[in-house]
Amino acid sequence: MAKPRSRWSRFIRHLIAGRWDTRRRFPPSVLAQIQAAVARCEARHPGEIRFIVEAGLSPADVLAGLSPRDRAIDLFAQYRVWDTEHRNGVLIYVLLADRDVEIVADRGVAGGRVPQSEWEACCRVMEQHFAAGRFAEGAVAGIEAAADLLARHPPDRADVGNELPDAPIVL
Repeated sequence: MAKPRSRWSRFIRHLIAGRWDTRRRFPPSVLAQIQAAVARCEARHPGEIRFIVEAGLSPADVLAGLSPRDRAIDLFAQYRVWDTEHRNGVLIYVLLADRDVEIVADRGVAGGRVPQSEWEACCRVMEQHFAAGRFAEGAVAGIEAAADLLARHPPDRADVGNELPDAPIVL
């Protein structure tokens, strides 16, 4: 959920956001923890979780007013998170420049029975950890919270196995 901020301060934050900052907050050791958490959590439910972290948007996207939610939806399509047999993909997207986390769930996840407020609660858990500088703990806590939702609302169909890569994506 996007935080209200001025357009120009947002533009500057995204302009100075760099991959170095992403690598500092999500070094290989943290990425390995995220990958392990995705694999461990997917064993508890038939959903497929993808984790993407991005430093900032392009200046053109910021000036066009692209929201973190819209960017998450774009990435959901670009990385084919929707492309699972049972439409059970879930994208967890972190946009560092906006200090925002978004979750996009495909229509087959939990049969559409999970209210948006519950996905947003998973986002808030991560954002609280991230605000305190606990990026590994926040990412894992968010993945586990999403997995808890998926486990509480299982689909009517059997799991077909691991359809999407577990490794996080750093943009």
